[in-house]
Amino acid sequence: MILIADGGSTKCDWILLNQNAEVVLRTRTKGLNPAVFKPHILKERLHENDELKSVINKVDRVDFFGAGCGTNTPKQNLTKILKDFFKASDEINVDEDMAAAALAATNEPGIVCILGTGSNSCYFDGKHVHMEVESLGYVLMDEASGNYFGKRLIRNYYYKTMPIELAVEFEKRYDLNADVIKHNVYKEENPNTYLASFAEFIFTAEERNGYFYKLIYEGMEKFIERRVMCFKQAQNVPIHFIGSIAFFSEDIIRDVAKRYHLNIGNIIRRPIDGLIAHYKNNVIKPE
Repeated sequence: MILIADGGSTKCDWILLNQNAEVVLRTRTKGLNPAVFKPHILKERLHENDELKSVINKVDRVDFFGAGCGTNTPKQNLTKILKDFFKASDEINVDEDMAAAALAATNEPGIVCILGTGSNSCYFDGKHVHMEVESLGYVLMDEASGNYFGKRLIRNYYYKTMPIELAVEFEKRYDLNADVIKHNVYKEENPNTYLASFAEFIFTAEERNGYFYKLIYEGMEKFIERRVMCFKQAQNVPIHFIGSIAFFSEDIIRDVAKRYHLNIGNIIRRPIDGLIAHYKNNVIKPE
């Protein structure tokens, strides 16, 4: 059986497919980004999941697609951890999350964007992923991501540019003590996930007010300018989006795209469902 994983910094979805391409297990672990978390954290998060442990000896192949797997060192570290965990597996494959996003979004040429805890983009020629700008992560890049919007909210609150009624509500929902924020950002293991948690303030609001709309619009504008228009194919192929931030911002993405004469394609909340379809149609040949 083939175990497919779509991993981010916040969470990781796992799907086990049998020889007939049927889903026999769905489960979720905490995020498994090897560029953010130390090896012992990654190991702990795997061992915390009893459902994964129950199928260890049934898995023949593991295909892991994840954030932080685009460079050699974190990719090799995670591969070793997975091999140690799934000892009975004959094949362990680790690839970047962009590959999963592309396979989940389309079989045709297009630009594929991830907007979740972090953000990224690529050109997919129908078979292979091509990166125009290498991602430098949550500190230097990640426009329009959960991390980006979380930082904007915190800054606006402290600079007192957030509307007062929203600032009061923001205070009620989060611990905004400066020492607490600095400790989580500079001392704890996963500052990007911590910062992204503040973005829920925008996307769980009962209504989209003018402040939230402007915040999201500016973020999407920056993302499209820097991570979509950098591709020469941008105005000739569909632009697909993957991730929860994209899913809940579809109307604004389409508003911004009109300014750049872009054709928006699929907007998918969870790439794992698209991956299942890809494996059924292209990888597993049902008996």
